[in-house]
Amino acid sequence: MRSAVVGVLIVSCLIIALLTDAWRGQLHAQATQRLPGELIALNSDVEDGRQQVVVIDAKSRVMSVYHIEHETGVISLKSVRSIEADLLMDEFNTGNPLPREIRAILDQR
Repeated sequence: MRSAVVGVLIVSCLIIALLTDAWRGQLHAQATQRLPGELIALNSDVEDGRQQVVVIDAKSRVMSVYHIEHETGVISLKSVRSIEADLLMDEFNTGNPLPREIRAILDQR
């Protein structure tokens, strides 16, 4: 059990070190960084003393969400999903004016 906790802490430290190096010089509590290759990362502090890291693989169009406990360094995978179908939608969960109504007004000009 102890070796598993030590292993998790070591992996957590390596990931945090990688992300810290990628976000060096950040001025805000929230930062977006394009990592080597096709990865994009966004981090922010969330409730209950946790940090949220969203990693987007631009090539495969998949995003994942992680929570990192500030006190323990424990990393929890919260969700993973393909956003490919989402990106094909014209509109969803929008209020008035709808995007198609805005386009129609602009097309009339």
